[in-house]
Amino acid sequence: MTLKRRTGIKNWNVLCRWALCASLAEPSMPADQPIGTLSNVEMSWATFGGQSADLYTAIIQARCDTDGIPQTPDNLAKQFRLHLHRGITYLVGTEDTKTLSGLIALAVQP
Repeated sequence: MTLKRRTGIKNWNVLCRWALCASLAEPSMPADQPIGTLSNVEMSWATFGGQSADLYTAIIQARCDTDGIPQTPDNLAKQFRLHLHRGITYLVGTEDTKTLSGLIALAVQP
């Protein structure tokens, strides 16, 4: 809710895509923690990925390869959730996301 209020972005899937990409941009792996209910937002993969769902799948697969994680369906789902949670934490925790323009500026940083 904080990100929606700060940025004015109304759709969770859009914010979740930003969060996933923010986490994937970090070279370190997200902490392995029990996933449980890290979020109260639920959506289908098709809603999350939209027309780019296959691209997000490929990106998560590539990241698993980079991190030496076998590409099983369970591992891919877990890594997606861990990256998503870490990305949301990053976006909420930075002053840059207090505005939509600040969020966009994060994407274009060198």
